[in-house]
Amino acid sequence: MNVVMIGAGYVGLVSGACFAEFGANVTCLDVDQGKIEALESGKIPIYEPGLDELVKRNVQAGRLSFSTQFKDSIGDADLVFIAVGTPTRRGDGHADLKYVYAAATQIAQYLKGYTLIVDKSTVPVGTAREVKRVIAKTNPEADFDVASNPEFLREGSAINDFMRPDRVVLGVETARAETLLRELYRPLYLIEAPFLITDLESAEITKYAANAFLATKISFINEVAQLCEKTGADVSAVARGMGLDGRIGKKFLHAGPGYGGSCFPKDTQAMIRMAQDAGTSSRIVEAVVAANAAQKSLMVSKIQAALGGSVADKTIAVLGLTFKPETDDMRDAPSLTILPALVEKGALIKAHDPHGMEEAAKELPAAVEYADDIDDVVRDADAIVLMTEWNLYRGLDLSHIKTLMRGDVFVDLRNVYEKQWMQERGFKYSCVGR
Repeated sequence: MNVVMIGAGYVGLVSGACFAEFGANVTCLDVDQGKIEALESGKIPIYEPGLDELVKRNVQAGRLSFSTQFKDSIGDADLVFIAVGTPTRRGDGHADLKYVYAAATQIAQYLKGYTLIVDKSTVPVGTAREVKRVIAKTNPEADFDVASNPEFLREGSAINDFMRPDRVVLGVETARAETLLRELYRPLYLIEAPFLITDLESAEITKYAANAFLATKISFINEVAQLCEKTGADVSAVARGMGLDGRIGKKFLHAGPGYGGSCFPKDTQAMIRMAQDAGTSSRIVEAVVAANAAQKSLMVSKIQAALGGSVADKTIAVLGLTFKPETDDMRDAPSLTILPALVEKGALIKAHDPHGMEEAAKELPAAVEYADDIDDVVRDADAIVLMTEWNLYRGLDLSHIKTLMRGDVFVDLRNVYEKQWMQERGFKYSCVGR
């Protein structure tokens, strides 16, 4: 099968490489010449474990290529996936669909024979039908269908999520479209991956509903953590007690500084706007967004309190900057809210992250310093703030680190360590909800 991915970003590149691994002939198209040239030279523009080897293997096998030329690829394609960005539109919270519709217009010009156009981007309800209208208007003679196939990839484990998914959602209108998508995903039938075949609108809303619900679990446990701190309870124990209930489940019940990343912040906002446009409400999701913003602000107060009420002229060593481990993604990371607030209050920030420092430097205040070595970050620090739970921060040589620090404060925003264990090693330990 000939597959074209419009967009060589996170979703397009991962999906394209995985489809090539399935045996399809895949071309990833992007208007960013620099990105395509980097990919052609073997440079992966994002950090995702295992992606570099997957891309290299399929390029060498002749199943995966990259281009900026729509005309050369669209006409021979059996399926064209739209996998462009849908960021929050400035000012109103709606998903910005200009890249989706621009891609649809480009695709329409070069269609030859029957082609299935598939929305892979996260898009609000009604987008697939609008894509269909745009293509039909641009090219009235085109023979095509439009489908919705939302992605459910977690950054840091995206390849495994694609190869061993919890489910594959296919929103289709015709038997021909369903048959083509089933054939493309046929390798997943061997592992009995669940397939949900539904209409376009249900597929579109499923993605948003899933992300909004996961964000709700995060904000809920963070509010429980506040209650635990006020009453002397342990949020970790409470979360375990909740998670053992099969109706609730243990995932996404980890108290911390709030959610971030490329999906939850924009998708919760878009869910709220979709509900408003439909003339209904989304009060729970609205509360989730507000609670998440409050949680990030609360972390600033927690760090101040750990340092005696003020961070002015204090040196703070920050471990982890990305919104989660195993990614270099800084989009809406809690650090982007917390660290500027600390700098504004007079703190000197020194930071370390295994893969996120280059991206972080584009977003954080210029006053933030960076170091490639943990020892250099913690040396002469008054406090350590563990912001992101990368594995290399889970087994720190704390006795050694303590000798390098000027102070003894350790603020663990991810609850990686145990309070008593840290106190026995001479730290004034602060965490979330315990």
